[in-house]
Parts: sequence; structure tokens; C-alpha cells
Amino acid sequence: MSHRWQNTHSNYNQELVRGVVLAGGLGSRLDPITRIINKHLLPVYDKPMIYYPIQTLVNAGIEDIMIVTGGRNAGDFLRLLGNGREFGLKHLDYTYQEGEGGIAEALDLARHFSEGEQLCVMLGDNIIERNVVAAVNAFREQEQGARILLKEVPDPGRYGVPRFESGRIVAIEEKPERPPSSYAVTGIYLFDGTVFDRIAKLERSARGELEITDVNNSYIADGSMQWEELEGWWTDAGTVDGLLRASQLVAETGANHL
Repeated sequence: MSHRWQNTHSNYNQELVRGVVLAGGLGSRLDPITRIINKHLLPVYDKPMIYYPIQTLVNAGIEDIMIVTGGRNAGDFLRLLGNGREFGLKHLDYTYQEGEGGIAEALDLARHFSEGEQLCVMLGDNIIERNVVAAVNAFREQEQGARILLKEVPDPGRYGVPRFESGRIVAIEEKPERPPSSYAVTGIYLFDGTVFDRIAKLERSARGELEITDVNNSYIADGSMQWEELEGWWTDAGTVDGLLRASQLVAETGANHL
């Protein structure tokens, strides 16, 4: 079923895109800090980490947002965020992930929330300088398939890395020893309603998780994956060095969405 909503910044209707922020996991790369707090509640300069992906979605005109969290601190998200009034939202949705089964498993918890609509999915520890407005608008026009945001980085082997042929992505390799390009797949994904059927067909990886890279490769396999490069800086704040770098970048250059 297709719904439409009126964009307050324009005079035309747009396809509804719902937002999902994945803020579960154990945060083991930030141990021992995360023994007592969910990493997405840690400060990035002067705001909790979780504020950044939420505001990114809001700035892209996304008003229906679900937070996927877990662990012992799930209730802290509700106390911190409430119904999202601080972001100009009427409400926020929440769901709970038991254990740590991978990004795709966490996303699957948003199945009923999505109601078959397009989704903009953000990892809760991804901080960006600018916004994703252009990508979200392009995805609305795309109507089906998926769209991912890439960023050229000096160390792509730490991430999922796309392999290109004639400007199209033909595969994504997860943390390859020999990266096929200098681009990293950021933690910002745009999926159509078929994503949950694709997740249902996944097999767990060697580390026992449902991998988001396998979801992306399923879209690539049927020719429905698009991509664009993210403007401005991008960092993963999920490590000690990344958390420090994110705070420094926000303090020095600002994040335009906050």
C-alpha cells in the first residue's frame, strides 16, 4: 500500500520514506566504557551519539522513525528521547533486539513498522557532516530497489568495499584484504519493501550473524542497486579512536544537521 505525505518545504507530495536507526549491539569495540552504557548514549562533543542519526533523518524530511535498541540500557533511550519532541517529531517508535545477531537481524525487527514502505536505515554510530536529502529524494524517484551511500577512505579494508564495473557496483566485499576500490559502504542504506523477504532468505555468516552486506549483494544480483557518494566528512564512532575523531570533527567543523 502506498501512502503520501505533504512535504512542508515544498508544494508537492512525496512518497513516504520511513527511518530506522539501529542502536543495539554490545559495543564491544568500546569496552570497558560500554560495560555500563549503550555506546549510542555516549557523548559526541556536546550531544549523545543517537541524536546525530535521528537529526539526519529528520532533515531529510523523514517523520516516521523507529529506534532499534537492546541490552540493559534500552529504557534509557526512552528517557532520553521520549516521543522525539526535541527533533520536532510527534512520536518515535521503539523496538528491542535480544542479543547481537547482526545488522540485518536488527533491521528485520522493523518489518511491521515499515508497512511495505521505503526505508532509510542508519547505523546509530555513523556521524556525517552534511545531510542525505539528495539521496533520499533520489530514492523516492527510484521507487524500487536499493541505494547506498559510499565514501572514499584511506583504509577501505575496514569496511564493506564495492567492486565496480563501468561505474556500476557488481559486488560488495566485507573487510577484504585486497580492497577492489578505495570506497567504503557507509552505514546509511535505502531499501524498498522487499528487503525483509531478502533478509528471510539469508544464511548466517561464520560469525553467526545476518549480514547487511549479503542484503546489499542480493539487490546487486538482480540489478536494482544504485549508489552515490556522500558529501562532507563521515566517521564511524563505534571505536575509541572513531569516537574521539567524531567529537573533534563536530567541535572543529560542526555537523550541519545539528
